[in-house]
Amino acid sequence: MVKKIQKNGSDKQASAQAFNSPLSGAIKDSAQQIWLAGLGAFSKAQEEGGKAFESLVKEGLSIQRKTQAVAEERISEATNKVSSMATDISSKASGQWDKLESIFEERVAKALNKLGVPSARDVDALIKRIDALNQHVQQLAGKAPAKTAARKAAPAKKAAAAKKVAAKPAARKTPRKAATA
Repeated sequence: MVKKIQKNGSDKQASAQAFNSPLSGAIKDSAQQIWLAGLGAFSKAQEEGGKAFESLVKEGLSIQRKTQAVAEERISEATNKVSSMATDISSKASGQWDKLESIFEERVAKALNKLGVPSARDVDALIKRIDALNQHVQQLAGKAPAKTAARKAAPAKKAAAAKKVAAKPAARKTPRKAATA
């Protein structure tokens, strides 16, 4: 057993000699430099981390602005396309509406004609004939012709006056019958 203790003691001496050798010194120095480099990198990362974060925020903001500009451009293009389509549809619809309106007017005119209601053209022609007859009657009676322009402007007044004239003799006949009866 004594030999074993001596061996263990000699192992310690060998390891102590190896620890003090130039290779072990170089390893210690290298490890020390690696440790110091790590501390320096950590310190620099702390200092420049805020700067890097701020630069990333600025870059993200610029990318966001560019993206918004592109999106707004696309939206305006889509809006222009939709408005042009709406204009086209509106013009087509108004054209169809005009056709429908003219068809409706024609059918109403035909229905009124079948019922015997005179059209505006018929009324205008009759007014012209009445004016011509009035002039002729006035010429025969020796009077100067009356203003026909005023009569043309108010054909409704003539029709109302004609109805009143026709209604007055009928009204006169009724009271006489009542008085004689």
